[in-house]
Amino acid sequence: MHPRKTSGKGPSTPMHIAQQPPRLLIVHIALPSWADICSNLCEALQNFFSLACSLVGPSRMSLFSLYMVQNQHECILPFVQVKGNFTRLQACISELRMLQREGCFRTQSTSLRLAVEDGLQQFKQYIRHVTTSAALTYTSLEITVLTSQPGKEVVKQLEEGLKDTDLVRVRRLQVVEVTKGILEHMASASPAEDSSNDESSSLGTEIDLQTIDNDTISMEIFFKAWLHNSGTDQEHLHLLLPSRGFNNISRATDNPMCLKCDLQERMLSPSLLPGTADGTLRMDDPKGDFSTLYQMASQSSASRYKLQVIKALKSSGVCESLTYGLPFILRPTSCWQLDWDELETNQQHFHALCHSLLKREWLLLAKGEPLSPGYSQRTSASTFYVIMPSCSLTLLVKAVATRELILPNPFPLLSEDPPDDSLKIVESLLDSLELEPTYNPLQVWSHLYSHLSSTFVKPQQRLHPSWESRAQRKLSLQGGQLQTNRVRATVTPLPMTSAPGRATKMPAASKAFSEDF
Repeated sequence: MHPRKTSGKGPSTPMHIAQQPPRLLIVHIALPSWADICSNLCEALQNFFSLACSLVGPSRMSLFSLYMVQNQHECILPFVQVKGNFTRLQACISELRMLQREGCFRTQSTSLRLAVEDGLQQFKQYIRHVTTSAALTYTSLEITVLTSQPGKEVVKQLEEGLKDTDLVRVRRLQVVEVTKGILEHMASASPAEDSSNDESSSLGTEIDLQTIDNDTISMEIFFKAWLHNSGTDQEHLHLLLPSRGFNNISRATDNPMCLKCDLQERMLSPSLLPGTADGTLRMDDPKGDFSTLYQMASQSSASRYKLQVIKALKSSGVCESLTYGLPFILRPTSCWQLDWDELETNQQHFHALCHSLLKREWLLLAKGEPLSPGYSQRTSASTFYVIMPSCSLTLLVKAVATRELILPNPFPLLSEDPPDDSLKIVESLLDSLELEPTYNPLQVWSHLYSHLSSTFVKPQQRLHPSWESRAQRKLSLQGGQLQTNRVRATVTPLPMTSAPGRATKMPAASKAFSEDF
């Protein structure tokens, strides 16, 4: 029932996917904290880029640049395309590992501000040298400052230093404080689910503050959020609930309540990784494409993709064999174009729906829009989804089978009294197994990152052998000082003095409603 027929080489028609904005990462780590953070950060970046560079289909990340700020600001990596540049990204991470970890220096208060201004200047000059179509895509920049210093002090420092800087090209400026704590109990809730409990806040309307733990998993999950379709220009999906109840399907069109939602993937499809797809179209996760729900909801149109709730179901009455495909998450929208009252009311109704479904132990059956509306004279087919609540402020959406897709299967009844000998043998085997109360995916890994990294490296190839010799020369300098600030870029670096007389200005997109409550 997929609206298109494609081959394993990719979709035959243009895909609708919101590409993430260019990103500038500024690592602002003072000694001696860098010795504790360096290995975790470099491993997280290595793992993330091995995954981001391997995804089949349209690129989810466009441009990336990396700066390091210790006593001075230093451009470790100028803006490069992420896809197809894993070798260069890996060399950048290798140099990051070689930076000075011991010693002391006098921190310059202007270094962080100059790194932001220099990165912004590099971005502006980069888009002047690309094609017109690419320049239209790279309209704004997201800047992330990763710091070991108190986050609120860094925010104040940036607010004071950038008050006369033109930030119209900055879509979002975020400060991420790396705390000294580590993830001691991996069996507890995952960091992604605990993000709402972090000390995350929005100071003013321009600089966001967030904290993450100093461990590889927390940093890795933070970077993976860059793969999400996190655009806030418009809501992704409308969930329509009949206001008169669920008893009569015909009432589903009478005075529906509309919840405006944002749609996110719960997990990456394995078919998006090289060597895992079978080259044929699969309904749940075709190679190089998303499922019908995500693709339709990502289309740019005046009317959002709609899910019409038609029935309520008991949670115990839905067999797992009737659901298929990867799950997707619905959240209350953070579209900045909606006024605050509408955003607050929408979130309150969304919260009430999650709470009521959990209390009643109900699921919802929803009907999606036709796959190909108005196509020729034929009747358009629709898809159906089951909506499941969770203890967080989210709803889980999965496709559900319909009568046309069900195949005949025999279902013999289970005997109540199995043979005693077999029962004792099997029960003794089960008693020997280690029992876990829940399944924690953070405790299960398949060496995927190392496998993906190895696919980019040719046999007996050494990546940039000059990094080690250059790093050794840096560490051998007397006084523990870094080399003079250098920027390896193809465009002119920003002068060391800022341009006065320009007021701080942020685009409306930077005023997105926070998703963490």
